[in-house]
Amino acid sequence: MSSANWVVDVHKLHKKYSLGWFGTKTFHALKGIDLCVKPGEVFGLLGPNGAGKTTLIKILLGIVRGSGGTAQVMGLPAGSRAARKLIGYLPENLSFPSHHTAISALQLFGRLSSVPESLIASRSRELLHMVGLAGRERELVRRYSKGMRQRLGLAQALLHDPQLLVMDEPTDGLDPVGRSEIRNLITQLKQRGKTVFLNSHILQEVELVCDRVAILAGGQVRGVGTPSELTSQFQTQGTTKIRMELIGDFQSISHSIAQVADPFESLQLPTGNWQVSFAAGSQQQLDQLIDQLRQKNVSICKLDRTQLSLEEVFLTAVQS
Repeated sequence: MSSANWVVDVHKLHKKYSLGWFGTKTFHALKGIDLCVKPGEVFGLLGPNGAGKTTLIKILLGIVRGSGGTAQVMGLPAGSRAARKLIGYLPENLSFPSHHTAISALQLFGRLSSVPESLIASRSRELLHMVGLAGRERELVRRYSKGMRQRLGLAQALLHDPQLLVMDEPTDGLDPVGRSEIRNLITQLKQRGKTVFLNSHILQEVELVCDRVAILAGGQVRGVGTPSELTSQFQTQGTTKIRMELIGDFQSISHSIAQVADPFESLQLPTGNWQVSFAAGSQQQLDQLIDQLRQKNVSICKLDRTQLSLEEVFLTAVQS
């Protein structure tokens, strides 16, 4: 795809912040990152605190400028007036004046964003119905739960019918029901052809809704791909989890496994069998272990290979 066809196209993007009274020190928040987001996908951005996630979002929104490289939204320079019109933004802690209702809050935010009055009027009720606030649109916002306020925030982000929706920690602080509702709304947006750029530290949520994920750490992209592609990428680094149930002498078992995995976990089951768990570096090592166990008259009752979760992939990526 050409750069004009990507919804987000970031190339060798740098951002340095000056520190101290005289700006003699600098902090390198982004170190030449490359990132592309396809039309119509839900893209997740993961990273520990200080990874550069917020800086990247601010550059895409035009709040700050990069120090080098390029960032484009729909083929337009990030931060330009034309690009900003194509983006809807749901910040992490969007607050509404407590005296407003959902209807008046949308009117306020629509006017601040220069949305025509006719468009505000025509889309408000449609959006409030879509986010599940129909029937409560004239209730004071101060009576809303956090989940309801988050849904109202999503409605304001969609008021001008943007092509790209940027969501910063959309499920943070919500109960399981609230998180499920937000996930369902994201799925609906994707079905309507919207592109969603999602920043979250709740890895399980990202794994459930995102088509692709980027892991950012230390201002660098450590991996990009679908959750399964990231698992395959980091599983080659000796992180395939193996669990076996064995019958035989434990000294023979431990001696064999220690040659391919150290440390390993062991547990004697009520049946007298031994359950061992470890990380195998390669299929060849696992094959050698099985041969050794059989040579020592150890029977293999069960063998399970467990893929890494996205959380384990994330921890492996940021520590690499």
